[in-house]
Amino acid sequence: MLRFFWQNWYVLSKTLAEKAAWDFAKEKGIDLVTINPAMVIGPLLQPTLNKSCAAILDLVNGSPTYTNGTFGWVNVKDVAEAHILAYEVPSASGRYCLVERVVHFSAVVKLLHELYPEYPVPQKCADENPFPPKFQVSKEKTQKLGVNFTPLEVSLKETVESLKEKKFF
Repeated sequence: MLRFFWQNWYVLSKTLAEKAAWDFAKEKGIDLVTINPAMVIGPLLQPTLNKSCAAILDLVNGSPTYTNGTFGWVNVKDVAEAHILAYEVPSASGRYCLVERVVHFSAVVKLLHELYPEYPVPQKCADENPFPPKFQVSKEKTQKLGVNFTPLEVSLKETVESLKEKKFF
């Protein structure tokens, strides 16, 4: 699963698209605001499975191991709220990084096990390498915009319940 994140052209395309947007905005004198969410989880509106929620599905659906990776997580409802606020709040400007919490996959597994002890969440990391260092992303700017982040525990529960409702498992 981790290979997806490192080799995915989607991630590169998002980065290059944002850079092009900023270059264009500067050239044309446009006031641009960008919303940059971390791994987006929470209730699914669409009938298809996105990559972030697929990572959670793998964990509750019997994957033998979890990824040795550290990622930021955010609820899809918080992302929607940030987009609305970025439009409505006159002082909104620049980039907003949306991350409720940065945790290693082992912490996500632990939370899922606490929430759903009946599910076969993995207990073993995919490799023996040391865990990558944890990093932090400041919430201050996004909170000043008015975003109230949904706790990771709630986002995980909403994700699993939505996956069940949509019959992904």
